[in-house]
Amino acid sequence: MFLFIRDIIVTIIDFVHKPFRKLIPAQTFRYLACGGGNTLLSMGLFALIYNYVLHGKDVHLPFDFILTSRVAALYLTFCFVFPIGFMLSSYVVFPESQIHTRVQFFRYSLATATFIFMAYVLTKFFAYELPKVRAEVSNVFVNMLTAVLSYLSQRFFTFKITKEATPGNEIPQEDIVKDAVR
Repeated sequence: MFLFIRDIIVTIIDFVHKPFRKLIPAQTFRYLACGGGNTLLSMGLFALIYNYVLHGKDVHLPFDFILTSRVAALYLTFCFVFPIGFMLSSYVVFPESQIHTRVQFFRYSLATATFIFMAYVLTKFFAYELPKVRAEVSNVFVNMLTAVLSYLSQRFFTFKITKEATPGNEIPQEDIVKDAVR
């Protein structure tokens, strides 16, 4: 079942990629498609959770700790899109990586935490040090920068392809799924 879903996703992305294959490599296009899809899912889930689950109301936690409805919606959304993003990156974008899935997951978590922190710092920087730059413009810049750095970190760190994974030496997809189940 897992391979079937993966194959459907790859088939659709590769079909859409055909007109662009001379302009952008397949792996980069898959990353953009998966990342873009996950971002759209994130935005949709955020709206649903904020409006229909939380009804725009703050969440009261023990010890008089209060999460604003926006932050609570962000956290709940993250709980869904983080594992989906990992699985798309691991099995659709970088399936030839021979790094064990648990190591990939740790590295993905580390990179994600780093980029969340970096986005926070850059957003604060623009807000306090360059307040004349419109918030929307700075947000686009921060998102573009983190997306490019995220791709590079995933390609060369999280899902690094070892010399054993040269073309013709790929791991059979059945072994990739077995490793994911462990």
